[in-house]
Amino acid sequence: LPVPVWRRSDGGGGAAASLVFSLTGPTSTEDSIRDLKKLIAAQTGTRWDKIVLKKWYTIFKDHVTLGDYEIHDGMNLELYYQ
Repeated sequence: LPVPVWRRSDGGGGAAASLVFSLTGPTSTEDSIRDLKKLIAAQTGTRWDKIVLKKWYTIFKDHVTLGDYEIHDGMNLELYYQ
């Protein structure tokens, strides 16, 4: 299961809080980003459709699989809530 680690990121014009977590646990390369968001939502008590997952400037789309984005165990992702 994803293990959250808080980090504050500075976007240049001011501080913006984001949640960075390391992906560990029962995920498969065939799982979609939507599946991962639902797993995170179940753990955090938030709505999955309000979660935005990013890596640098790439916003991950819900229908694409983890394998297509080359997301693997131990990888850090940024989580935003919109």
